[in-house]
Amino acid sequence: MDIDEAAVIEKRGGPITVDDLVADFRTLGLNAGETVIVHTSLSSIGWVCVDAQTVVDALLEVLTPEGTLVMPTHSGQYSNPAHWSNPPIPEGWIETVTKSRPAYRPETTPTRGVGVVPECFRSYPGVHRSRHPSLSFAAWGANAETIIDDHAFDFGLGEDSPLARVYDLEGSILLLGIDHRSNTSLHLAEHRAALDLPETTNIAPVLEDGERKLVEYRDLETDDSDFATIGDAFETAAPESYTRGSVGAGTGRLVSQPALVDFAVDWLETNR
Repeated sequence: MDIDEAAVIEKRGGPITVDDLVADFRTLGLNAGETVIVHTSLSSIGWVCVDAQTVVDALLEVLTPEGTLVMPTHSGQYSNPAHWSNPPIPEGWIETVTKSRPAYRPETTPTRGVGVVPECFRSYPGVHRSRHPSLSFAAWGANAETIIDDHAFDFGLGEDSPLARVYDLEGSILLLGIDHRSNTSLHLAEHRAALDLPETTNIAPVLEDGERKLVEYRDLETDDSDFATIGDAFETAAPESYTRGSVGAGTGRLVSQPALVDFAVDWLETNR
């Protein structure tokens, strides 16, 4: 989505620099050597000098190469065209789009629907991006390959996903200018909870040994409509597991991912 830059300038204070963000991240509690998955609304944190690159540079400076930065780099253009609704495509196009899309390529396929910061981050030197055609993640730093390698096609937000590897590493979630509605880690809780969610299938082209190949994979029909409610309940129940503070002209939340996921599993099984 394009940012209305004039509106951001009018509503916010002065330009936000790398040094400003480094100080804000450290005050929030982000430290060198940590593993963190980041979700960002760039316009919500103010007029950032030199745009998304400033946010990425600040995060890398704080974490250092001993830490690990993770972002969702999803490419919704490789989801099932039959399910597209914004906008839908004519039914007669679906088979052609499904079979004729260029192969997903981690190095070059653009992100879609995750914002400008992940799109910027995916092309940074040393960043690894996972093989999943629609639900990929990118990572940089000490644990990048551990998190990204072996991302399963089936149930791409479940046990064999980068989300689960961040959990194993006792990582954190950093929400910048957004709330838990955009918190992808809550999908891991959906996979772990006893919800009996229906399954869906998708077919997408990938490259294997340099050749284009169609792969079919399964997923759960997930639902993020109650994620904000889950996040609010978690923050009330476990104030020791997150911090909130100013980042630029907006608000940041730094959350323990394992604590949130464990809480969400119980909440989902009780309330959904």
